[in-house]
Amino acid sequence: MAEDTGFVVGLDVGTTKICVVVAKIVDGKVNIAGIGSYPSSGLRKGVVVNIDSTVNSVKKAVEEAELMAGIKISGCLTGIAGAHIKSFNSNGVVAVKDKEVRRDDIARAIDAAKAVAIPADRELLHVIPQEYIVDDQDGIRDPVGMSGVRLEVKVHIVTGAVTSAQNIIKCCYLGGLSIDDLVLGQLASAEATVSPEETEIGVALVDIGGGTSDIAVYANGAIRYTSVLPLGGNHITSDIAIGLRTPLEDAEKIKKRYGCAVSSMVGPNETIEVPSVGGRKPRTLMRKTLADIIEPRVDEILTLIHEEIKKSGCEKVMASGVVLTGGCANLEGLSELAESVFGLPVRRGYPIGVGGLVDVVNNPIYATGVGLVLQGFKNNRMRKGGYERRDAFRRLLDQKMVKRIKELFKDIF
Repeated sequence: MAEDTGFVVGLDVGTTKICVVVAKIVDGKVNIAGIGSYPSSGLRKGVVVNIDSTVNSVKKAVEEAELMAGIKISGCLTGIAGAHIKSFNSNGVVAVKDKEVRRDDIARAIDAAKAVAIPADRELLHVIPQEYIVDDQDGIRDPVGMSGVRLEVKVHIVTGAVTSAQNIIKCCYLGGLSIDDLVLGQLASAEATVSPEETEIGVALVDIGGGTSDIAVYANGAIRYTSVLPLGGNHITSDIAIGLRTPLEDAEKIKKRYGCAVSSMVGPNETIEVPSVGGRKPRTLMRKTLADIIEPRVDEILTLIHEEIKKSGCEKVMASGVVLTGGCANLEGLSELAESVFGLPVRRGYPIGVGGLVDVVNNPIYATGVGLVLQGFKNNRMRKGGYERRDAFRRLLDQKMVKRIKELFKDIF
């Protein structure tokens, strides 16, 4: 994590920026202690395409976070995204050994659920339990201690391309960092922006970044569906650059400062200054012209996201609506247009449940980074709880088995 124990570091490797968030537990609350951010030019649609550029961005972001937090960073939790991410639901069934469910029975059920055929070029990123079923009783969150003879678990499995994951790990390693865990980007974003009440009654988290749009649907307190679409804010920037005949760098600035996703929200007399290419003089254009370029592209992105959710069959469980986060969530009018497309309540997702530098991270662009550190502290608590006991229980079983095998061979020979 970090050389100063007690700190957790999250590294958000995005298409447009590399973000590092450092946090520490203070009085039982996760306090943000430092943030580092640097433009990213080595990724495309969430996938590393230039190792050297990505490594340089990682180093710059880490240096900034170290300076702010006053610590030396050595390890981190890293977010992973990209169109190579694939997910599906599975289930596993086992017999309960002693008529009472124990941690070992849960582990065997999860092992059975993830015993599916996965291509050699892909690897498991997450196996997330959705619910447990003991005999005929469903909807169980933690079955430990319950009586029964049959245990079933429903899980959500996330896989990613081996090469894409290896390239991210390599960039972090060359940047002087070890990776404690790889976490799917939208799961981290949801950890920071979605409330437990929303996950219970049903919500969709949509993280629209520079190169991808990441989707996660929750219902009954568990993840039900995840997906990644290779569309994002860079497509809007490209449209602006072509439509207004301006450099990409200036198009990005214009989008952030004057962009609006609904042209009818723009005043009739509002104007903007647009830099030209080739050394020509800047021009003054109507802001509505900019909105007329942005609106069709945003509408297309939101429509494709909506179609993806409908295809998954999860639209009916999204009772609390949609949470928009990521850099594009700051675009004026996006929430209003999203409500008309989805036909559901929509809100911007800001990081919640943290202290410290709250004002600094109070922006949807930091949702994934903050979510990663929250996930890190959550993993630490789980390791200190039943999961360590489960591992110890497994080791004890292994020791007993070895002893029995030795005795068996002793009797034979």
